[in-house]
Amino acid sequence: MRIRMKLALASAVALIGAALPGTASAATVDSAPGAWEPAPQEAFELPAGARCEFAVRVEPIVDEVRKLTLATYPDGSPKRELYTGALIDRVTNLETGATSTADASGTSLVVYGTDGSMTWYVTGPVLLGFRENGGSLPKGLWIVDGQFVVRFDPSLAKTITMLHGTTHNVCTDVD
Repeated sequence: MRIRMKLALASAVALIGAALPGTASAATVDSAPGAWEPAPQEAFELPAGARCEFAVRVEPIVDEVRKLTLATYPDGSPKRELYTGALIDRVTNLETGATSTADASGTSLVVYGTDGSMTWYVTGPVLLGFRENGGSLPKGLWIVDGQFVVRFDPSLAKTITMLHGTTHNVCTDVD
């Protein structure tokens, strides 16, 4: 299993490296099925107990994320997309006003299943919310950093398989 994980992650990292501007030839980027386009994150609020024990707001203060569609299904829906770019979120405890910033500027190759599942092959930090019994981490807003794979089942429960990296619950920063 570990060898398959390393091979899958190495393949994803190689694909990411080949598709990133400045790391690939112009011909490689131009021959992709789509073009880079902005992929902005919307601000959102969650009630107390949903991810943190208190109501929380997450809003981007730097959002330069863009995506490249690498492949689509026959109906035009995405099959594989690449996401990259700077993303810094402000996390606010809506009960106390305490704030913290979270760097979620990772690069992800996202593979979409036809059943609503997704698999992310990630290098760098991303911010992931976990509900109670919603995956492989406890309830919280987690910065997961390193090289890892996140599998989302159709209900969006998440299972993280770390190659190497760290996890940090941002809820503790604004508690």
